[in-house]
Amino acid sequence: MKSAPSSCAILHVDMDAFFASVSLRHRPELQDKPVIIGGGQRGVVLAANYPARTHGVRSGMPMLRAQRLCPQAAVLAPDHSEYELVSSSVMDLLREVTPAVQVASLDEAYLDVSGSNRCLGAPLEIAESIRARVADEQQIACSVGIAGSMPMAKLASCRAKPDGVFVLPPEQVASIVHPLDVGDLPGVGEKSRERLHKMGLFTVGDVAHTPLEILQRILGVAAGRNLQMLAWGANQHERVQVSDASGVDRSIGSERTFDKDTDDPVHLRREILRLSNKVGARARSARLVGQSVVLKLRFADFTTITRSGQFGEATDVTEMIYGQACRLFERLALQRVRIRLVGVRLEGLLPKEQVHKQMVLGERDCGWEELDAAVDAVALKYGQVMVAPAALL
Repeated sequence: MKSAPSSCAILHVDMDAFFASVSLRHRPELQDKPVIIGGGQRGVVLAANYPARTHGVRSGMPMLRAQRLCPQAAVLAPDHSEYELVSSSVMDLLREVTPAVQVASLDEAYLDVSGSNRCLGAPLEIAESIRARVADEQQIACSVGIAGSMPMAKLASCRAKPDGVFVLPPEQVASIVHPLDVGDLPGVGEKSRERLHKMGLFTVGDVAHTPLEILQRILGVAAGRNLQMLAWGANQHERVQVSDASGVDRSIGSERTFDKDTDDPVHLRREILRLSNKVGARARSARLVGQSVVLKLRFADFTTITRSGQFGEATDVTEMIYGQACRLFERLALQRVRIRLVGVRLEGLLPKEQVHKQMVLGERDCGWEELDAAVDAVALKYGQVMVAPAALL
């Protein structure tokens, strides 16, 4: 591997098959066998390890189809608390390298190491050190892309997979990136890809050499300009945005895929309550409060919609989360529409210590926080199954 030039100071660190890799730490006998992370025949694949991917299994695929493609695969239930714990440990490790860390998701982050070279060495040395520490401390593999911009670093990490490092210098963008399908560019969705293909623009090189006014006619002024810049590896506007070291830039959510599609509003509200209870408990355990709730519904035809609502003030109270999610559900006014999946997510997370409740003169204390605290204490001692809202019993 060539050393990275000084113009390549952006690293994209991506944990390989993250959910599957974390789950397999406790199942070494499955390391070289196909493994799917998911649940229930009507659920969807959360993750698949590389042996399962060789059979065509992909994240987001219906479990039934995945098991038809790879009937010999072992199916493991997800452990979100462990995923979050490992992710937090890895992000803390990255912040030891540089404070300029932008968390993109549980399993990936961007680093600007331009200020770390003198102490820690060249970007390639830093990347290899990160990979070695993640493997040693967390027993999982990660791949690292090194480039001069965030989108090119992400493309480079894709080339590095699995368990490798790839350097993409600016002068090699044309030879390495231009032959790729235009849909491989970060930020190019399926609809944009289809529109470009219909116009005869199949590769990144096609886009790079297309007059700007034609791209703008197809995609719009701003999108056309940005896409052409991206095709040449340029990115003058995007910089690594430092994420809060507490990791609270993520959301907390939970979903349920039903055994049978349902249009029963009572059943759906009960499930929204169960999910709200689970999300609230996780938020309180992490001492986080959320500023908004997102309700997710997937219909029988796999069409998926989301609706969000803001709180007056950030909260971790189950009743508040449930109330907001129910209002979002009721506003949809669904008429006998069969639903396959429902999800509740708490977003805009903040450390609870940073939020001070504004008391209103004459306001009655409803006692929901005290009730949640009592429920959490019982669950901690006896297990979550021992206590739940009465409507769920």
